Amino acid sequence: MNYQPKFDRRSFIVASAAAVSGLSVGFHIPFGDEADAALSEPEVNAWVVVKPDETVVIRVARSEMGQGTLTGLCQMVAEELDCQWSKVTYEFPTPGENVARKRVWGDFFTAGSQGIRSSNQLVRKGGAAARMMLVQAAANQWKVPVSECVASAGTITHQPSNRTITYGKVASAAAEVEPPTDIPLKDPKDWTIIGKGLKRLDTPDKTQGKTIYGIDIRLPGMLYASFKACPVNGGKIKSFNAAKITGRKGVTKVVQVEDYGVAVIADSWWRAKTALDAMPIAWDNGPGAKDSDESIAAWLKQGLDSDDGLVGNKGGDVKAGLASAAKTVEAVYAYPYQAHATMEPQNATARYTPDRCEVWCSTQNGEAALATASEACGLPVPKCEVYKTFLGGGFGRRATSQDFVRVAVLIAKQMPGTPIKTLWTREEDMTHDWYHPVTQCKITAGLDKDNNLVAIHYRISGQSILAGVMPARLQNGKDPATFSGFYPGGEEAAYPYTVPNILVDHSMRNPHLHPGFWRGVNINHNAIYIESFMDELAKEVGMDALEFRRKLMTKHPLHLASLNAVAEKGDWGKPLPAGSGRGLAVAMAFGSYVAACAEVTVDGNKVKINRIVAATNPGYGVNPAQIERQVAGSFVYGLTALFMGGIDVKGGRVEQENFNTYQMMKIRHMPKVEVTVMPSGGFWGGVGEPTICVAAPAVLNAITAATGKRYRTFPLRKQGLTLV
Repeated sequence: MNYQPKFDRRSFIVASAAAVSGLSVGFHIPFGDEADAALSEPEVNAWVVVKPDETVVIRVARSEMGQGTLTGLCQMVAEELDCQWSKVTYEFPTPGENVARKRVWGDFFTAGSQGIRSSNQLVRKGGAAARMMLVQAAANQWKVPVSECVASAGTITHQPSNRTITYGKVASAAAEVEPPTDIPLKDPKDWTIIGKGLKRLDTPDKTQGKTIYGIDIRLPGMLYASFKACPVNGGKIKSFNAAKITGRKGVTKVVQVEDYGVAVIADSWWRAKTALDAMPIAWDNGPGAKDSDESIAAWLKQGLDSDDGLVGNKGGDVKAGLASAAKTVEAVYAYPYQAHATMEPQNATARYTPDRCEVWCSTQNGEAALATASEACGLPVPKCEVYKTFLGGGFGRRATSQDFVRVAVLIAKQMPGTPIKTLWTREEDMTHDWYHPVTQCKITAGLDKDNNLVAIHYRISGQSILAGVMPARLQNGKDPATFSGFYPGGEEAAYPYTVPNILVDHSMRNPHLHPGFWRGVNINHNAIYIESFMDELAKEVGMDALEFRRKLMTKHPLHLASLNAVAEKGDWGKPLPAGSGRGLAVAMAFGSYVAACAEVTVDGNKVKINRIVAATNPGYGVNPAQIERQVAGSFVYGLTALFMGGIDVKGGRVEQENFNTYQMMKIRHMPKVEVTVMPSGGFWGGVGEPTICVAAPAVLNAITAATGKRYRTFPLRKQGLTLV
């Protein structure tokens, strides 16, 4: 199975624009006719609809998968709109409407903690422009200069006469006002909605079971499909015997999906699934069947000493620095594949006719899903549409739509006019994921006679995400995402230390499994490599781990501020009982400066994480309460991967098929989490993913402090360690 779409030029432009980059109209229950009705409502501008009852509908293009982006974006629009928060609700637009309106909402890409940080200017200007148009409409009605009018809390006041009018009374007239071109934004010191820990807008419907996810879609006359692909990625179908199941109750049709899969369509999903399980299928597993954990690890190990390294960060002369060092220290780390394990398995509902193709799905990239649908059905983009729903988990998995959307469209195309929901089993989802990439890292450091770090070389060997997902975005064959956390500077993922001679390079080696964007992506393993080894160096020179870091961070004040915050709040340096230890980690990820201090107790092979203190500086914090929840949630993800995760490959197949073999942290495992949100202003960073990366190294360093033993390969379940 190899999902590599062949985009036509129109589809490629849409997908590329979506990948590189917002706000929106969407639908709580997204059916085509309802979508058209919502978009036809009178609007002030693309971002704002004010109804006669003063309800303010804010349109949000980004996807909501539990991370709170929807509420944060609405806060930013409402801030500049100067409306009453109690009146705010939301809609999701469709990517087709966005294309038709010349991408007025920007891109629909919700990954890499970009939801707020990359669209804040666009959405705030959308709210500010709507406010200006409403005020102008009121001034026109009163026949007074607009300079004499002000807006606040959804009401416009003519200051000289003290006349007032509400937004709902002038909204229709405002829609006829020429949109402003010069749109000033509020000074952050004047914010009254941004920066407040307001309740999430999507919580009430979720707690009452009203929220519609992709898996919940129901359409008149809908049928259901269960799908299987070759169990080895890159393999093909040899044969299948449809005659064995065609007489089963409810089964409508058996269809082949290109050369790698087969599906059964029936009047219920369970009937489709059980029929597919009963149908004999022979597979040609292809060359990937030769791969295993051992062969992949051996191939990556070769890359640690190869001469094919692609350079991501270089300063000074590492070779000379290491050669002249009084002492060298070396270590090799290895990080495994990880599955996304979203609560909602992959699914999409598609309806195809020769004139139109529609898709209903949970997606993190609506425009890419639209391009995929267009390519799969053969119709141009204007004849296709994607209706986004809420996501039952994304974590990067639903940023890649060329499999679950494509498969659904290809199946629906074989029964024109009939809506068909294709729902993957948990086993299909787990074994055909786009996994967090597998890597190894060899680190060599040089210390001078005074124990100063004078040179360090990080050689990463392993898989490139962009080579598998977006090869057009490779830079001279190099994947810049590989070097997250190692960047020499800037506001994305900079290395936190100053070393006179540094080299970070990558030997790209891509096994047959698909790599993908897994929440936090490359910084998750890179932070382990950086921060665990920093502790190793501190021990080598006999220094306190905090003081060793501080010595290297004098030119990195924002990194240092986060580190100092967790060290102080985490009681660094205070005595602990035998068997307990503390560990530190600091990083920059997705534009935010983050740090963690973990405290653990180890009894034999049992690890109890007592406490993690976290600090995050995202520049601006739109909703501090939500940031705190995101940090705690991110630790669940990072620590699950550290202790329990890891995908095993045997005979080319993924061995983990469900939650019995790919386990998650339980509530009892969760440590006490204390979060310090310390926005410094001046930039916009992410909050959903950055702190994932400091959880694992902080805990690893704490385990070493408690036991004296250093772990360099993961998950820790393979080292015999368990969480209690």
